[in-house]
Amino acid sequence: MRYALIVNPAAGNGFAVQTAGKLKAVMDEKRIEYEIRMTEGPGHGSEIAAELARDPQVRAVIAVGGDGTVSEVASGMIHTRKPMGIIPAGTGNDFIKTVRIPKDPLQAFSFIMDRPAKAVDTATINGDFFLNVSGTGFDVQVLECAEEKKKKYRGLTPYLLGLLQAISGFVPVNVQLNYDGTDADGEYLICAIANGRYIGGGIPICPVADVEDGKLNLVLVRSVPRWKIPFYLPGLMMSRILRFGITKHVKVSRVKISGKGLKFNIDGEIRPMKEAVFEISPKSLELIC
Repeated sequence: MRYALIVNPAAGNGFAVQTAGKLKAVMDEKRIEYEIRMTEGPGHGSEIAAELARDPQVRAVIAVGGDGTVSEVASGMIHTRKPMGIIPAGTGNDFIKTVRIPKDPLQAFSFIMDRPAKAVDTATINGDFFLNVSGTGFDVQVLECAEEKKKKYRGLTPYLLGLLQAISGFVPVNVQLNYDGTDADGEYLICAIANGRYIGGGIPICPVADVEDGKLNLVLVRSVPRWKIPFYLPGLMMSRILRFGITKHVKVSRVKISGKGLKFNIDGEIRPMKEAVFEISPKSLELIC
């Protein structure tokens, strides 16, 4: 039985490749059977993961990269009952914070060796997989502003710089929204649908999200004048977003959002959509966490 590592060579501006080299040395020293597969483009991680999940000689499939890599690998692993592990080696590494996987790659590897997998929830947007957080509004503009800065910085820094840049040009989203049969149309600063807790390198968008409760978390933050946004940022970073008077939080199974000119963040990837339907997939992924 062997461990299969799926590595995104672009993740973390090459940090994932460096990490794979260190892991290889450790596994060689400990005589652990393994194989390493490199992704070659968008979607390839999912294809490799699905292939490896069918191999009875693979003990676990391990994603080595950032949140995008983790999401791709997980999408190929759902409903297979094959254990999945995560070695964080990307820019933000947000999902590991929810499931309490060590941020140091070598510690994360030891963590994988010592623990069994457990079933966790995943989700879909218009039938397409996502693992961590999706939504529309201010967070999308922050991600767009942070993209160029990721080439220079890792961790929270590019997102904080993107956040400051996004404030000056922010336009609220006007949406038609329904969750589990309840209408909540309006103009919002943030419409987040969360399975995990963090976005943007550690911004707690939904501090109470639980990947084992069979529910998605809908976080709605009403629009405010642009000049007021900075006054909410300290509370956001201190995990107080759900206490804001302008915030509504509900646990849901299904959400539908539609509107003109909308863009959605899907585990860090931005896609334009006129309409998005979100649904929970309870306990669909076996994750070592």
